[in-house]
Amino acid sequence: MTTHLSPPAAAAPPAPHAFARLGLLRELGTPGDAVRSFGPNWFAAVMGTGIVGGAAATLPFRSPWLTAWATGVWGLASALLVVLVAATVAHRVRFPERARAHAADPVAVQSYGAVAMALMTVGAGAVQFGPAVLGTPAALATSGALWLTGTAFGLVTAVGVPYLMITRHTIGPDAVSPAWLLPVVPPMVSAADGALLVVHLAPGTGRTTLLLACVALFGMSLFATLALLPQIWNRLVVHGTGPAAAVPTLWIVLGPLGQSVTAAGLLANAAPGSLPEPYAGAAAVVAVVYGVPVWGFAMLWLALAAAVTLRTVRRGLPFTLTWWSFTFPVGTCVTGTNLLVARLGTPALTVVATALYVLLVAAWLVVGARTVHGALVRSEPARPRVRRPQRRGSLRSGDPSRSSW
Repeated sequence: MTTHLSPPAAAAPPAPHAFARLGLLRELGTPGDAVRSFGPNWFAAVMGTGIVGGAAATLPFRSPWLTAWATGVWGLASALLVVLVAATVAHRVRFPERARAHAADPVAVQSYGAVAMALMTVGAGAVQFGPAVLGTPAALATSGALWLTGTAFGLVTAVGVPYLMITRHTIGPDAVSPAWLLPVVPPMVSAADGALLVVHLAPGTGRTTLLLACVALFGMSLFATLALLPQIWNRLVVHGTGPAAAVPTLWIVLGPLGQSVTAAGLLANAAPGSLPEPYAGAAAVVAVVYGVPVWGFAMLWLALAAAVTLRTVRRGLPFTLTWWSFTFPVGTCVTGTNLLVARLGTPALTVVATALYVLLVAAWLVVGARTVHGALVRSEPARPRVRRPQRRGSLRSGDPSRSSW
């Protein structure tokens, strides 16, 4: 007798989780899987958000609505920082191998500098907006803690990332990227944000020591940047811009340029009462003699980066987290320009600063909206490729956008 067996019934697909039923995170098995592909590049969103508020505080005009806007944006950046720190902890607990692999990836490791700068961006906002919200003692304590943490982590990236590049990564001749600036810019941010704290210290040895430390941090980042800029220029001229998704990283170059002009201005503001004459007066001269030429080169690079970006947009510019490069670097140009306005009172610079701030806000709104959409309502599954730690000689350069979704 012949027995006919029915084929086994196909397993029913798992029920969608609660967020998926709302159209959010629908391609993930569980909401907790959202941290699987998490990386330090996400902290660029904190930098780009925080600078929108911080730059507004330096504009040469004041109004209650502008103060409220800037304070609200700083609050948003602070909340985002808390979320991303929690996501970092969750990622390292749930996916420790992926977290360790970032250091072995010559592209992903550059983004650790964004972590340090995110901490200090929020810390700077605590000085600017915190007294009205938290009270002066709590605001200064918060800013000091974030500055110390960010500075310490920034020194680790400024030394540690180049060390890994020298000893573990194999770098091809076409590998140079503006993203290489990310690990060495944090000391410049420390110099600028530290100057905001200096003015709250009583005159004496402690105030002088902190100011001199900020000047030393300024030098660390400045000369590292000067060593990298010729390589970046040569790479672009000889090898081109690379993949379209990497084009936004061109804007990163504006970061150390604008931030150094900002730091020079803030250090000059903090010099009286911190340094004896003639050094305090000389700091004011340096802020102008250094600031104006560097600002000029920043404007040249801004025009070049904008031209290349518009050309790429016409051909197709896919969205990645590298789009956050359109925000923080432009914000440093706003703050640097405003500090020159405060010192020189030039009307033309006031117009430029206002125009740059409008550009910054527009870029932040677009990039922020695209990021939220990409993170919560993605229509295509993310398949991040995280490399396992390997020895020197096994890794070559890659596309700076590779760590995006």
